[in-house]
Amino acid sequence: MENYSAVTEFFLVGLSQYPELQLSLFVLCLIMYLIILLGNSLLIIISILDSRLHTPMYFSLGNLSFLDICYTSSFVPPMLIIFSSERKSISFTACALQMGASLALACTEFVLLAVMAYDRYTAICNPLRYPIVMNRILCVHMAAWSWIIGCLNSLVQTVLTMMLPFCGNNVIDHLVCELLVLLKHICSDISIIVLMLTVGTTVFLVIPLLLIFISYVFILSTILRLKSTEGIKKAFSTCSAHLAVVILFYGSALFMYTKPKSKDTKTSDEIIGLSYGVVAPMLNPIIYSLRNKEVKEAVKTVLSRYLYSLKI
Repeated sequence: MENYSAVTEFFLVGLSQYPELQLSLFVLCLIMYLIILLGNSLLIIISILDSRLHTPMYFSLGNLSFLDICYTSSFVPPMLIIFSSERKSISFTACALQMGASLALACTEFVLLAVMAYDRYTAICNPLRYPIVMNRILCVHMAAWSWIIGCLNSLVQTVLTMMLPFCGNNVIDHLVCELLVLLKHICSDISIIVLMLTVGTTVFLVIPLLLIFISYVFILSTILRLKSTEGIKKAFSTCSAHLAVVILFYGSALFMYTKPKSKDTKTSDEIIGLSYGVVAPMLNPIIYSLRNKEVKEAVKTVLSRYLYSLKI
C-alpha cells in the first residue's frame, strides 16, 4: 500500500450507511447535548450559590459536571456539523485536537470517579475524621492531579499517534476522531502506541475501578454493621448516585476497550461510543438530582431566591 504521510483531512462517515437516520440523529444528539449543558451547568451553579453544598462531595461533583460539559463539547458540535453536511470532512489539526481533548477529559473523569469513591469511603467509614481528612487543600490537590495526569497521558498518546504516517485511505468509518480507529490507518509500526494504550488503560480504567471496588467493599462492610435502619438508608442514599454513574460510565468504556475482537462490529461500536460519550454525561445530573435530597432542596432555594428577586 502506498504511504501518504501528508494527510491534510479525514472523512468521518460513521453511520452514513443509514442516510435516513441522519436528521433523526442530528435532532437526538442536539437535544441530549442541550440537556447536558443545562443539567450540568445547573449543578455547578447550585453548588456555588448554596453554602450547604460547599462540601468535598459537591466540589468533586462540580468538577465532574464541568468535565462532562467540556468532554461532550469536544466532539458533539463537530459531530452535529457532520450529520448536517454532505462533505463529512475534518481537518488533520481539528481531528488531533478532538482526539486529544476527548481522551484527556475521559481519563480525568475516570480518576475523578475514584476520588469521589474515596470521599464516600471516608465519609461512611471514618465519619469523625472526615472533616480533617477531606479538607479543602486535599480536595483541590486531588482534583488538580486528576486533570494533570489525564492531560499528560492524552498529550503523549495524541502526539505519538499523529506523528506517524497515515495510509492513503483517509476515510474513517466512525463518528469522531478516536484513537483506536485512527490506529487502523497508520502504515508504520504502532507497537509503541499499543504499549502506551495498554498502560493507559491499566492506569485510567483498571486501577481506578479496582480502587472504587475496594472502597465499596469497606463501605458495604461498614453499612452492614450499622444498627440503625435510618443510618443504613442514609448511607445507601449517599452512595447510590455515585455508584450508578460509575456503572454507567465504566460499563460502556470497559465493553468498548476490552471486548473480544471477534465481536467487533462497526455499527455497535458507533452506537456504544455515542452512548458512552453522550448518554452518560446527560444522565449524571439527573441521577444526582433524583437521588439526593440536598440537591433538590438547593434547587428549590436558588429558584425561590431568583423568583423573589424578579418580583422585586
